Amino acid sequence: MTEQQRSPIDAALDLLFFAPVGLALTAREELPRLIEKGRSRVNGQVTMARMVGQFAVNQGGQEAEKFVKQAAEALVGLGILPGAQRRPAPSEAGPEAAAPTGSGPNGNAPPAAAPRMADADELGIQGYDSLSASQVVQRLGGLSESELGAVQSYEASTRGRRTILARIAQLQADRS
Repeated sequence: MTEQQRSPIDAALDLLFFAPVGLALTAREELPRLIEKGRSRVNGQVTMARMVGQFAVNQGGQEAEKFVKQAAEALVGLGILPGAQRRPAPSEAGPEAAAPTGSGPNGNAPPAAAPRMADADELGIQGYDSLSASQVVQRLGGLSESELGAVQSYEASTRGRRTILARIAQLQADRS
């Protein structure tokens, strides 16, 4: 039978009965494959989004920790926050820190002791040895003359970073 010879009843039966039955049978056979295809595509995208999100959170946390640590060090260095108390440099010490005077065993004044080099904890910049040169240079402007001298002496005798030494010289020249 051709399309032109089919009765309207046959056409209605095809459309209203046989098409839905065929669709239901095909869906029953194909549905598990379609579900798996959709699940694998969505799971792949969700996994990728989760990895990107975890990476972003970890990086943000690390950057935030660095920022908070630097800010806290700066505030402690400025004396705004209490922290490890900075010991005064020898030139800042009062008269009670002066060496006792007296005579040596032969009646002469005792020989002068070599000036003691400040250690990193006495430099006025907390965590000095762990800072990069650029981080140290940023903190130099807030130091007193004696603190600058202590940093200059310490840096020259330890790592000798030219950027730090040059900036100290520049600050000292500007203050003269």
